[in-house]
Amino acid sequence: MTEQSLMKESSTETRVVNDFSITVATVNGSGSQTSNLTILRSLFKMGIPVSSGNLFPSNIQGLPTWYTIRASKDGYTARTETHEIVIAMNVATFAEDLAKVSPGGAFYYADHLKLDIGRDDIAVYPVPAKDLAKKSGAPSQLRSYVGNMAYVGVLAHIIGIDMEKIKDALDFHFKGKEGPVNLNFGVIEEAAKWAKENLEKQDPFYVENMEGMTEDCIMATGNTAGALGSIYGGVQFCGWYPITPATSLPEAVKHYIPGLRDKPELDGKTYAIVQAEDELAAIGMCVGAGWAGLRSMTSTSGPGISLMTEFIGLAYYSEIPVVIWNIQRVGPSTGMPTRTSQGDLSQAYYIGHGDTEHIILLPSSVNECFEFGWKSFDIAERVQTPVFVLSDLDLGMNQGMTEAFNYPDKEMDRGKVLWEEDFEKMTERWGRYLDVDDDGIPYRSIPGNRNSKSAYFARGTGHDDYAAYTEKPDDWEKNMARLVLKFKTAQEYLPSPVIKQKEGAKIGMIAFGSTESAIAEAQDILESKNVPADFLRIKALPLTDSVKEFIESHDTVYVVELNRDGQMHQILTVEYPKLTEKMVSLTKHNGYSLSAEWVVSELLKKEQE
Repeated sequence: MTEQSLMKESSTETRVVNDFSITVATVNGSGSQTSNLTILRSLFKMGIPVSSGNLFPSNIQGLPTWYTIRASKDGYTARTETHEIVIAMNVATFAEDLAKVSPGGAFYYADHLKLDIGRDDIAVYPVPAKDLAKKSGAPSQLRSYVGNMAYVGVLAHIIGIDMEKIKDALDFHFKGKEGPVNLNFGVIEEAAKWAKENLEKQDPFYVENMEGMTEDCIMATGNTAGALGSIYGGVQFCGWYPITPATSLPEAVKHYIPGLRDKPELDGKTYAIVQAEDELAAIGMCVGAGWAGLRSMTSTSGPGISLMTEFIGLAYYSEIPVVIWNIQRVGPSTGMPTRTSQGDLSQAYYIGHGDTEHIILLPSSVNECFEFGWKSFDIAERVQTPVFVLSDLDLGMNQGMTEAFNYPDKEMDRGKVLWEEDFEKMTERWGRYLDVDDDGIPYRSIPGNRNSKSAYFARGTGHDDYAAYTEKPDDWEKNMARLVLKFKTAQEYLPSPVIKQKEGAKIGMIAFGSTESAIAEAQDILESKNVPADFLRIKALPLTDSVKEFIESHDTVYVVELNRDGQMHQILTVEYPKLTEKMVSLTKHNGYSLSAEWVVSELLKKEQE
């Protein structure tokens, strides 16, 4: 018996069920997204916890793209460093894709590539995609697009994907349109039949139906969730300019809002969505709408934020509510626009001219994108300031499994607004920037109020309590001190950090945003290695006292983030200079999402130093 046959025999003896990754290598623009989503949704419909990651080029079509699906019976969703199953359909990356396959893994490849495999430590499965597409009866002009369904069918037979669930996934994707569903399913059926007749199972990987893990869950992207949350939160104006990876958020608002918000009994719309000529115009419109009393928002990425700086500063100092979604990508400059990052944290926190500080919400999941979608408007209006929601490309653009969205039964918080009846009762002089409650937050009026007392100038220049122009040093210092107090008050309206503790932990980890999935998994791995570590996830800036207390209670705290310079670590050291020696920065900035393996490896290295 050869070494290869021994490997294959032993590989099928130990079944690996619902716990591996699938990486599909194709060409951008080849229609592979439909095939990949079909696999993802089929596994999800089988009750298997899944997550996805799409690594795609910044052109329209023709360059390599990779799509990864992780199945985890334990519910882990972070990217893994291993590649158990690789499907290679792109000749340009064939050698790279073959080398990725973990020993004992499985390699599916388009057999028309006619390339040497040269590995005897993996299972190998050819996929005659072109022949199967033709044999299925697909029209010749469509075979190049539906041909990718061949690897869906071969994979389905080899690992055991439920064909009914595949049909359900296609029905969902094509919204029940019989023609496209039958066309694609025909290729899948033909491929599965061919695999049954021509291929022998050589690997240990299987999928089986599960119960209890996905029953109450849905799948969505963070951008779609953010859009739906914004609609629920009462968005009335959305001004935006296209930019990867943020475009799909306002497009989702545009797609869903007519069915959720249109009221035939009213003469006209209850909202306005404007694609502006550039980012500067977009934020200018949003600030104007916020001043006029509308719940307004925009969506962009780092380069767009740079262009918006002047108007954001105006909104900060004139105290106008507006919501700004930043779906982060890799910089500096244009950087890698289709890779993920957490590199805009410092930019968003301090952006402006002079002394500024902004409220930032940091969603970690699809569900929190929805939650912060509506909550950001309440906070912006309560505090009367721009509110940033910092998501990232992986969270924003990839399909993620999430619990069904929670629609709280509470009225929106418009904050300190004075209406006509309020001014009618008022005997004292109203000051737009006057702090009457000792919390730093003044009262505002909304244009259209017919009481003459409500009028004021919204100023981005020096002003006193009554919105009158001034350059007096005392007035300036008083106003700036009030803004500091206002942001201290804002903490009570912000979501508190999440803390996950392990018994006996002397070290801690701090992170934010979408890295939570990797950190939570790393916690479990570290515990199995007798290195228990607590975890605190920051959900918002400015920081609350609980963050300081967490750092103080541990010998060492590792601040983990996806950027080069450790921006959250820098903010923490500025806020808590006396605790600097306790904090260690762990950063990764190659455009990939974080993996638990990397966190564990880097942390243990630091512990051994």
